[in-house]
Amino acid sequence: MAVSIRLRREGAKNRPYYKVVVADSRSPRDGKFIEIIGTYDPKKPDHNSTLKLDRAEYWISKGAQPSDTVRSLIKKNKKQVASAPAKATPEQPAPAAPAEAPPARPIAETATGEPTGS
Repeated sequence: MAVSIRLRREGAKNRPYYKVVVADSRSPRDGKFIEIIGTYDPKKPDHNSTLKLDRAEYWISKGAQPSDTVRSLIKKNKKQVASAPAKATPEQPAPAAPAEAPPARPIAETATGEPTGS
């Protein structure tokens, strides 16, 4: 069975939205698939796709052929993942010291201010 990683169209007319799927190459574009490994929204600016890169790598290692668009999405997501930890590490602020708690009150007081017998 020839397996491909490709886009499956979802969304309304003039509002495309795609799911990245692993499917038999003989099945129709929006037909049966094996696994959903991500999403792609071409109308959204900047970061417009999510991918399970580990699953994509798994399927590619098993011989799945990504389409041209999916190949570029994988490349973009790999680049984003590689740059994200590098940016997050230096910007981590030191943990703030916990604020002092207010002084503890007696367990229970009566209306006159005398502690109860508990």
